[in-house]
Amino acid sequence: MDSICLESLILKLHDVQAVKFGEYKLKSGMMTPIYIDLRVIVSHPSLMNQVSTVIYQRAKAEELEYNSVCGVPYTALPLATIICSRHELPMLIRRKEAKDYGTKRMVEGTIHPGDTCLIIEDVVTTGSSILETAVVLQKEGLKVTDAIVLMDRDQGGIDMLKSEGITLHPVISMAKLINVLLKAERIDTDTAQRVRKFIQENNVFMSARGKNGSSGTGSPATKKPCMKAAEMSYGARAQLPHTHPVAARLLKVMEEKKSNLCVSADVMKCEELLLLADSLGPFICLLKTHVDILQDFTPAFCQSLTDLATKHNFLIFEDRKFADIGNTVKHQYEGGLYQISSWSNMVNAHAVPGPGVVRGLSEVGRPLERGCLLIAEMSSQGSLATGDYTQAVVKMAEDHSEFVFGFICGSKISQKPEFLHLTPGVQMQSGGDSLGQQYTSPEDVILKKGSDVIIVGRGILGSADRRKAAEEYRKSGWDAYTKRLTSVSR
Repeated sequence: MDSICLESLILKLHDVQAVKFGEYKLKSGMMTPIYIDLRVIVSHPSLMNQVSTVIYQRAKAEELEYNSVCGVPYTALPLATIICSRHELPMLIRRKEAKDYGTKRMVEGTIHPGDTCLIIEDVVTTGSSILETAVVLQKEGLKVTDAIVLMDRDQGGIDMLKSEGITLHPVISMAKLINVLLKAERIDTDTAQRVRKFIQENNVFMSARGKNGSSGTGSPATKKPCMKAAEMSYGARAQLPHTHPVAARLLKVMEEKKSNLCVSADVMKCEELLLLADSLGPFICLLKTHVDILQDFTPAFCQSLTDLATKHNFLIFEDRKFADIGNTVKHQYEGGLYQISSWSNMVNAHAVPGPGVVRGLSEVGRPLERGCLLIAEMSSQGSLATGDYTQAVVKMAEDHSEFVFGFICGSKISQKPEFLHLTPGVQMQSGGDSLGQQYTSPEDVILKKGSDVIIVGRGILGSADRRKAAEEYRKSGWDAYTKRLTSVSR
């Protein structure tokens, strides 16, 4: 497409407010001075046809070879439909949720394993939506090597997708968009500078590489970056495209508070738990509860607890350990006396019942932007959660990463940095108790075993000065994490 036609298209997109300037929140959680909302073009048939044409022309110009086309739901679906209808190309539709009846398929259409599918997208920031679609298609036996996007925000999506073996072909870059709008006097110089500064400071791929000990010059990567969890900071992992929103929020809290400490608040009275949360809140990233051991529980308690979480900037983890069929855990999660889904950011579950337990919890939790941890290992002596079972748990998490974002475990069991590892049974001195609980030190857990969060109960609750003990554990855990980053960068 020639430059004049491209400039005309950009101005038309601005005319229909598909491009807006102000303060907006992206899917990743970051605030941006520019927002691209291409959903509005469905009400402008001529413009939608023009956009579909330039996307198809981009594929022709690159001489891409593919057997079918899949639009990322939902905005790119009508674009893919127009392209496939006009040019008589086979189309596939990726569902966001599998049906619970009929074929229960995630991809609709005729699938020929081994074929190559071209992905169409409207806007790319980190590349996460394209990667999510690619994973679903690949599970069906299809190859995904290329994707075309109308608008690339220039924030690392190209490099991130390249690291996953997918080449992204943008029609319009953010730099081109800003230059055209500035030239046409649709925006002023200050607005253009704000957008350019934001893009420069929020390149997800380069920030992740910078934390990995790269030169920081912004030069292109010479090889696929190694994205192991232990090699990246909490903050960099929060920005990765595959990171679950709950995990991203927790990682950001950890970075901001310099704390990877979770306190296990195993007390019997609501007032004591609230006092504990208020007192230790400044030192923790996460508060773990066992709501069913509270002897005086009332619904008002939950609001008081969430207020304290907001006040001190920590998340709430109800250690419910769901372990039943999907329909049962669904009701246990959202109903009953405790209504856990209404106040707890995350819960955990055993994998013994199979994937149904995750699907049941997900039906309740995902609409509320909650997350789940799977219990892969336990700190109790003689635990059966080992070996093949643990590996099966990792596989279940990978298959349900739209809701599961990590593990309860004794050490790092997945190399994927989007998954968090939380380790219970932590005390300054290793050892155990008469009931089989095994304790490990913060340094062993974070530095040697590669976990992310230390869960401390009696080591703090049993102390004469709980605040002092919490600060000691926070510092010990953070120091171990700092050593881990330092040892990797050398």
